[in-house]
Amino acid sequence: MLHIPGYEGGPLVEGSVYLDDPLFWPVHLGTCLRGEDAQRAAFGADWDAAMELYRALSADHEWPVFSVPLRSGHTIYVVYGNFDGDRGVDYLIHHPAWPAAEVFAVDDGHFMGPGTAWLELLSAAQQPVQKGVGDTDARLLLLFPTLGDARLPDDAAVPLTAALAALTLIEEPAEVAGMLLENQGQWEPAHWRLADAVWINDGGHSYRNPCNAFALPEGRLREISNALNGEERQPNRR
Repeated sequence: MLHIPGYEGGPLVEGSVYLDDPLFWPVHLGTCLRGEDAQRAAFGADWDAAMELYRALSADHEWPVFSVPLRSGHTIYVVYGNFDGDRGVDYLIHHPAWPAAEVFAVDDGHFMGPGTAWLELLSAAQQPVQKGVGDTDARLLLLFPTLGDARLPDDAAVPLTAALAALTLIEEPAEVAGMLLENQGQWEPAHWRLADAVWINDGGHSYRNPCNAFALPEGRLREISNALNGEERQPNRR
């Protein structure tokens, strides 16, 4: 049985078996595919099969976990938190020096985020690793629901379209990529800025907005910012 320090839930199981199923990806991105047109474009004639897969991912007796290691030594955990009556996906980050993992985004009915800016999402997807989910396209799609960025570059759809084309059976990946970028996460797209060399945002539901009462501590904000952006620095053990 898997264990994530400080995470109350379970039973946690390795979720990598799902990564080769083309339907997993539109199911995972489901909250970002709002409206009938988006769902039709993403699922096509496979809606019933997708719902069966969703039920498997949401089963009480197994909570799938996907590990996305970063070169800083931190690991992002994507956890299907199948709490009774409150199912969703938790995004946590942990370093072996920390006593407990930190939640930095939650994709459920009581959503919290955003957790990443666009350039951070790309950086985390492209960091080379020796274990966990190593495929760049898979890492990009796994972490995409944490995104909330009001200032996307003009070419943002290019890597997202390529990932959808590589991993799914979606007939028009460019169209779906555009829909995903238009909706992003469940929150309003946030404005990100550097403050004392730390990336923070102005999102009202974000753990990475230091103005929020529930924001992560300053040291964690700095360390998470560095890790997502590919900077290797000594972790804070507190």
